[in-house]
This record gives sequence, C-alpha cells and structure tokens, in this order.
Amino acid sequence: MDWKIFLTVFVTVFLAEVGDKTQLATMLFASDSEVSKYTVFFAASLALVVAAGIGVLAGTLLGEVINPRYLHYIAGVGFVLIGLFTLFNAYTTP
Repeated sequence: MDWKIFLTVFVTVFLAEVGDKTQLATMLFASDSEVSKYTVFFAASLALVVAAGIGVLAGTLLGEVINPRYLHYIAGVGFVLIGLFTLFNAYTTP
C-alpha cells in the first residue's frame, strides 16, 4: 500500500466532509433520542463507502478513456469554477 497516497486521500476527503451537508444530516439523525446511534453511524458509513466506490469506479473508467493528466486539469478547473460560483453567490446575495 502506498501510504503517501493513502494519507493524501484520507486528509483530502476528511477535510472535504467535515462540516458539509452530509455531516449535518448525520448529526440531525443522531440527535433523535429514539434512534439508535449505531444505526445512524453504520448507515452513514455505508453510504459514504458506496459513494466513494462509485467515485473510484467512475475514475477508473474515465482514466481508461481520458488521459489522467487531462482529468487533473478538468478537476482543477471544475473546483475553481465552483469556488468562483460560490463567491459570486455570496457577493450577490443580500
């Protein structure tokens, strides 16, 4: 196992997930006193594993069709555009 890649992916995904809608929804479900916290934990964990699996599968398939170097460029441009869109909305929203 390549620990450098492992840690890079772990830290990146962890930071992206902290405080996002997924975590807030999970906290909302866990706040219900009648709901098992284990059920919420395992359901949320399984959902994230399945979503990550879909991401890995999609990345694998795209990597076979498109040069990975171009995928990095596309992802970078996509993140910049999302950031600009977010800044624009924050600026224009009263």
